[in-house]
Amino acid sequence: MSVETRVAIDVGGTFTDVVKLVPATGELAFEKVPTTPDAPTSGVMNAFEQAAVAMPDVAMFHHGTTLGLNSLLTRSGARTALVSTRGFRDVYLLGRTDRRAMYDIAYRKAAPLLQRYDTFEVTERAHFDGTVATALDEQDAHRVAALIAERGYEAVAVAFLHSYANPRHELRMREILQEARPGLQVTVSHELSREYREYERTSTAVLDAYIKPVVRGYLRDLETELAGRDFAGRFLMSRSGGGAMTAAAAREQPVNLILSGPAGGVVGAAAFSRLIGRKNLITVDMGGTSLDASLILDSQQVVHQGAQFEGLPINTPSLYIHTIGAGGGSLAYLDGAGALQVGPGSAGATPGPVAYGRGGTQPTFTDAALVVGYLGADTPLGGRLALDGTAAAAALEPIAGALGLGTTELARGILRISNTKIVGAVRAITVELGHDPKDFSLLSFGGAGGLVAVDVARELGIPSVVVPPGQGAFSALGMLMADVQHDLSRTAVIALSDLDRDAVESSYGAMEEEACGQLADEGFDAGRRLLHRGVDVRYVGQEHSVTMPFPTGSEDLVEAIGAEFAALHLRQYGHVMDEPAEITALRLRAVGVVDKPELPRLPDRSGGPVPAAGSRKVHGAGGRVTDYVLYVREDLRRSDRIEGPAIIAEHTATTVLHEGDRLEVGPYGELLVTVAEEAAETGEQAR
Repeated sequence: MSVETRVAIDVGGTFTDVVKLVPATGELAFEKVPTTPDAPTSGVMNAFEQAAVAMPDVAMFHHGTTLGLNSLLTRSGARTALVSTRGFRDVYLLGRTDRRAMYDIAYRKAAPLLQRYDTFEVTERAHFDGTVATALDEQDAHRVAALIAERGYEAVAVAFLHSYANPRHELRMREILQEARPGLQVTVSHELSREYREYERTSTAVLDAYIKPVVRGYLRDLETELAGRDFAGRFLMSRSGGGAMTAAAAREQPVNLILSGPAGGVVGAAAFSRLIGRKNLITVDMGGTSLDASLILDSQQVVHQGAQFEGLPINTPSLYIHTIGAGGGSLAYLDGAGALQVGPGSAGATPGPVAYGRGGTQPTFTDAALVVGYLGADTPLGGRLALDGTAAAAALEPIAGALGLGTTELARGILRISNTKIVGAVRAITVELGHDPKDFSLLSFGGAGGLVAVDVARELGIPSVVVPPGQGAFSALGMLMADVQHDLSRTAVIALSDLDRDAVESSYGAMEEEACGQLADEGFDAGRRLLHRGVDVRYVGQEHSVTMPFPTGSEDLVEAIGAEFAALHLRQYGHVMDEPAEITALRLRAVGVVDKPELPRLPDRSGGPVPAAGSRKVHGAGGRVTDYVLYVREDLRRSDRIEGPAIIAEHTATTVLHEGDRLEVGPYGELLVTVAEEAAETGEQAR
């Protein structure tokens, strides 16, 4: 008898996480398998097998991949050409003339994805209002298309001046390019961004074209594998802006996948925030390669325009996420001056930490955590991978000898350095933006998050830590909570005082018609569609805008927008100005609502104490060794209470409490930790 199943698979740099949910029975299973960078499709299918998924039963499959991002990091994308309006060939290569790293004498601009040899120009031009200044010269367009075909480019980005206002020339240029070379991958800029700022729109189109053949090939192979195993459900991809997109949409606009890696965790955090009644959260997702920090404000994830990849603009909405190179696989080493460093280099999936026994020789954060005593060979990771403490300690010895330290002392130093970097990442998204960390709870997840969460919270004065169920695969769980999402926009630079309601309604009407058509094509009927209007506003003379909800029910539109903008500007920047305001863009977020999973509740304990599974000896400051009581998370029940020092091991992760920290198990199995103000000497923050 078939049972409807939902599956989410999140491919990370070191591990691939999988979550299986069976709504009818409440079964919720979390698994991890090693990532297979050289055969990404195989890694996904391994995850299905590890979770014992019957493919015909899968009604919905959510997938997150870093394939597009990795293509950019390694510069292994397609050979790409750029076609621009005549006279604007160098827009992409010139970029902006600002200098972000003002005092860095070694600063160099990010390397572009193509060279001037790869840029072409065609005679055509439109004005900012969409009227045609110069008609598309089709003879010139055919000449350029023939040259591109002759040179063997795999992908082309087309970015014409003011195409956001009139896309006809871009559409015709795509037709001509594909006539010259059938099968050529072509990206037209207006389909990604209908906004002014020529460089940002061009950069977005180039990024999309650069990764399109790679992503399309991967999705084609994966869909073939799935179909061969009788998968007939809905296939969704995680997107950078926090929602999901169909696999078909991802093939057409893969640029929306570039920053999607950590998005699932943030979406899940927002949903979990609403579930447990904690509106403001700092999220820390520490995996094998990196750490991603973000904010949940009023139970909503923070979305912003103007994301970048290595200095290259991506003019599509993205979640506000701060990433650093601090993960379980982060390498420890001595720099040129002989000082101890941790990361950003990582052991990755292959060979991984030394303790994994897969050929690694350089010590990592995981090896240090094992030597200190946070991890142990008594509970294999994922139920399969037993850690080798002897090998981990031996890997630390060369660095320890060079510094004149013992191996356990060096291991504590590695953890302290990692904690300090993580504290800096959290400060960057809170203190530096005017938020007090003490007003938040810290939501920690990822395979290594629980090892550092309490220490980081204590350092920042955060009073409580929340560890969600299945923390090691929580990003995958978050994907199951994501709706399908489309973001549309139209440039409209208008003085607020000159705002014309009829013109604005006409623009929104056109976007809503387009969005509803997209959602209908994806199988969402009118009852499952939500449309959210937004507007970008700034003071005259400012460069950047803030996005706010459009006040649809107000009689005096100008007054309503002005008042809300002033309040938002005060909240974000601490002041308001006397300058008049202007609108720069109209936005629409169209949502196709998917059925959300209902997390199973834990039962109460029928009687007796919380069962301990043993203890681990943890090496603290000054050579002190303390017994930390070991608990198995799967054995915990609702309302169980645990006092530190303690270690809670689970199938995909480990959580550490120090003396004075107190834990209570919530109704959904979440670990609610009250952080002691002072660290005990056994903790890593002890002095």
